[in-house]
Amino acid sequence: MSSDFMLHAPIDAPALTHRRACRCALHGRRLFTGALVAGAALPGAALAQIAECKRSGFTKVVSAQQLEQAANEQYRQMLQQAQSKKALGASEHPQVVRLRAIAQRITPHAPECNSDARNWKWEVNLLGSQELNAFCMPGGKIAFYYGILSKLQLDDDEVAAIMGHEVSHALLEHARERMGKTSATRLGIELGAALFGLGNAGRMAGDIGGQLLTLKFSRDDESEADALGLILAAKAGYNPRAGVTLWQKMLEASKGAPPQWLSTHPSGEARIREIENRLSVVEPIYAAAQKPPQRFAPPPAKAASVSNGN
Repeated sequence: MSSDFMLHAPIDAPALTHRRACRCALHGRRLFTGALVAGAALPGAALAQIAECKRSGFTKVVSAQQLEQAANEQYRQMLQQAQSKKALGASEHPQVVRLRAIAQRITPHAPECNSDARNWKWEVNLLGSQELNAFCMPGGKIAFYYGILSKLQLDDDEVAAIMGHEVSHALLEHARERMGKTSATRLGIELGAALFGLGNAGRMAGDIGGQLLTLKFSRDDESEADALGLILAAKAGYNPRAGVTLWQKMLEASKGAPPQWLSTHPSGEARIREIENRLSVVEPIYAAAQKPPQRFAPPPAKAASVSNGN
């Protein structure tokens, strides 16, 4: 892997067709190189279920194993494309170090919401695109685009707000839910059986992968991910008020219209009010949480590349 992370050679839209898959976190939708193991927090302790972690019964229609396998394959292809264009952040890059440090504080809380997350192989990567985007695919595959960090000059609390939101989509299995609803309404029991591996498993895995690249979440899904994401960030020791400043920056950058990353979200002042209304619940969680031992700076706002380690 190149030690350079070159924004003058970004990944274009055809090379990263997955962009249209993740609308939050393009989910949204965010390489630990195996450093994170889900369920690492509080081994042996009973994990309290978080109220915001309810999942739809439609998730049962689609095989979680096949969905996560398809997501992993899409993620691998995306990383290979990025690396071939020298647009994949090296493990020693300061912003990669930063993203992974924040994720290491958030992901141990994941099993409190979804016990399957204990077995996820979490990964976090940085992609050399100026797009305002981030995502977490099923199974814990996270990516941030350089543009969202540099253009918005995000502090660690704001990065945690985004990451918590994206991780929440994966924990709430929104992709699996949306596909389950599609299967139930379009193809009924036969497709459901095939998704469980009773038919052509290889072909079906490919179909699932294709859906991941075009999936859009509903506003309800986005609001659920917002609510849970604030809790995850607060538990990790990041200020939940950053959700407000993040959206203020996002609206300013997009001149009032939601960017692709959040195109299906409640927009504008209504979104900010919704986050503010939740602060009374999450601020006590933040107050009781252990705070991060280290803080990181955002990348240079106008850097054309980060080949010098910025």
